[in-house]
Amino acid sequence: MAAPKQRVEQQTAWVLHTYPWRETSLIVEILSRDHGRVALVAKGARRPHSQLRGVLMAFQPLLMDWSGGGEVKTLVRAEWQGGQPLLTGRALICGYYLNELLVRLTAREDAHPRLFAAYAEAVRALGRGEPEPPILRRFELALLQDLGYEAGLEHEADSGEPVRPDGRYLYIIERGPVRLEVLEEEVRDSGGGEAAAALGEQPLLSGQTLLDMAADDFSRAETLAQSKQLLRMLINHTLGGQPLQSRRVLKELQEL
Repeated sequence: MAAPKQRVEQQTAWVLHTYPWRETSLIVEILSRDHGRVALVAKGARRPHSQLRGVLMAFQPLLMDWSGGGEVKTLVRAEWQGGQPLLTGRALICGYYLNELLVRLTAREDAHPRLFAAYAEAVRALGRGEPEPPILRRFELALLQDLGYEAGLEHEADSGEPVRPDGRYLYIIERGPVRLEVLEEEVRDSGGGEAAAALGEQPLLSGQTLLDMAADDFSRAETLAQSKQLLRMLINHTLGGQPLQSRRVLKELQEL
């Protein structure tokens, strides 16, 4: 049975990805405020005189209408909202990294209004020329939290006690922050297992880094460096180990 057709109007959205469809059209993956990630067919958008040609740009705020009941909707209207500088250079590649994360990790038509707001703020911060690493860390953390990965940062796993600023921790994916001394004791008691594997593989974190991340404070150099290691570990786990094309480019530019 065919899905009922619906029309969505006046929806704030950002273009995440486009690719050719048939001879003159495009498939456009967008992130919308109220409908999450949506796939649209932009009919005739590749024609030389199409009004959509200069509108369907990544990292620019758009107002969109679409209709249809299938997995791929039909774009009816797209209007540029303005006010956002074009991303260039390293900021542009960082933007592509954000887009690739959203395409790979979010389901279609699953609204994430907090994540939408985090993405919009990240793109605007990149456009303002702010340092890229804190922007990426904030967005990565917001993405993981909004996808249901409730990364407990302020309390120790198992005991539930507050994280100690001067403590040393490892983050166990299925548990949360575990003090180094606790893991070392587990290794002595068990002779190996998960605790031993964690000691050999997980990045060592200071308690202050975990507390800074929970407070959205990436001003300390140590917090910035350690949070990168932790968040990339969690994202790699969420991706199932599949590589990101944009991350490869960032590594080549020594931005990761």
